[in-house]
Amino acid sequence: MWDQRYSEEEFAYGTAPNDFLRDEYSRIPAGGRVLCLAEGEGRNAVFLAKQGYAVTAVDLSPVGLEKAQNLAFENGVEISIKVVDLAEFELGHEVWDGIVSIAAHVPPNVRKKLHSQVVTSLKKGGVFILEAYTERQLEMTGVGGPPPSQKDLFMSLDALQSELNDLDFRIAAEVERNMSEGKYHQGQSAVVQVVACKTP
Repeated sequence: MWDQRYSEEEFAYGTAPNDFLRDEYSRIPAGGRVLCLAEGEGRNAVFLAKQGYAVTAVDLSPVGLEKAQNLAFENGVEISIKVVDLAEFELGHEVWDGIVSIAAHVPPNVRKKLHSQVVTSLKKGGVFILEAYTERQLEMTGVGGPPPSQKDLFMSLDALQSELNDLDFRIAAEVERNMSEGKYHQGQSAVVQVVACKTP
């Protein structure tokens, strides 16, 4: 599915960064190493690289990551890319100053393991930034998020606070906001937003 979506000439979610990330990225220690999960075509990774971060973008789709590399080149920055399955990916131990998860919807068992690794792989003082769709999206007029047949892929604040309970939450909210990110994230949407830090 993802290779097919990213094979389209246009960028599926646009080339501008996610609004929440753009507003909150500066909480990540300046010049640090940042990991972007399920990064697709690279809009968030390229934005962070332009802010001076050393960025690694991971995704299941080699087609998406090739577009990410091209986008980085066009913007005069470098990013590292890795084709990975998040179900099997090892994030390492205290290696990242920031981890970014924008609409990285995976099955609950994968998500719980991934978020456990987020906690251990952040350096002390590191920051996790997440925005994802909640199940309320099914009642919204906007386009985006998992289909109704895959409700278990949606995220909730309660679940995230449980999965990331060793981090210090600075922002933790379920909100409705207007999306305008390419043709696949559009209109009034229901999301959960998290900024959480690993205290020194």
